[in-house]
Amino acid sequence: MTADAFVTLAEIEAARAAIAATIRPTPVEPSPSLGALTGQPVQLKLEHHQRSGSFKLRGAANAVARLSPAERQAGVVAVSTGNHGRGLARACAEAGVRCVVAMSELVPENKVEGIRAEGAEVLIRGRSQDAAQAAVDELVAQGMTMIPPFDHRHVIAGQGTLGLEIAEAMPEVTAVLVQLSGGGLICGIAAALKARLHGVRVIGVSMARGAAMHASLAAGRPVEVEELPTLADSLGGGIGLENRHTFAMAKALVDEVVLLEEPEIAAGIRHCYWHERQIVEGSGAVGVAALLAGKVRVDGPTMVLLSGGNIDMELHHRIIGGEDVELMTEAG
Repeated sequence: MTADAFVTLAEIEAARAAIAATIRPTPVEPSPSLGALTGQPVQLKLEHHQRSGSFKLRGAANAVARLSPAERQAGVVAVSTGNHGRGLARACAEAGVRCVVAMSELVPENKVEGIRAEGAEVLIRGRSQDAAQAAVDELVAQGMTMIPPFDHRHVIAGQGTLGLEIAEAMPEVTAVLVQLSGGGLICGIAAALKARLHGVRVIGVSMARGAAMHASLAAGRPVEVEELPTLADSLGGGIGLENRHTFAMAKALVDEVVLLEEPEIAAGIRHCYWHERQIVEGSGAVGVAALLAGKVRVDGPTMVLLSGGNIDMELHHRIIGGEDVELMTEAG
């Protein structure tokens, strides 16, 4: 993998200018409860307050802003586990571009309906990201432009704008906990942080059920994993066997990866609600969950990203009430 696989600070700074009118800089708030637990100052980056409810709007908006006139005319297509599709749908609606999102049957219905509500067309295909990707490939063959959820320069650069905001909000930060799935988010954030701050650790957090990037990093190459139902459903899916950017960037820039069991993810959701007064989806709560579970040790000021809030509210009610997480994930 050559150096041109890496997204640069200059690209991230350019993305910030390109998406300024579409996204909102999100707030940072202290967490006294997590500070008491860790013995260190802990701040929460409230990206679930982003327009569309997720960080994905940043990368999608930057990619749409870079489309040529011909690409805008033909429309865009993407595969998504929910939040990328919603962000892309919002960005396309504002730009007047046709958007089609392909999803597997494992994606929760609330996320499917959220994408439709933003004005996109939805295709449901099979029980894996690969099956949904096949539908995308058909539309690309017909002339549409694919904007993938993570392994794309403009998408990574857009997500990296979060790193700029974190560095400016907490320049003394020593550790940042970031969701890890396909890697677009953590790679963009890590590229920005490590260019701006000295010695900061970037820690990836994922679920134990089907963590594709973790398995790929362990194998030394992109590998396929079985997709399984999980409360962190937005972290599902593979990284692509022909991965061009995020595998190499994650290998170089991510300092540590931790995996969480389903009850630990549920505990993170509950903590966010009862102690932080935040409604966060499973994927968005994994950083908090990692601290609660004692799976990450921090020795200085720490930032935890809450990346998305698009959770089914009935499911959220059951989780915060203490219902058995295994019953929910087995039910799919």
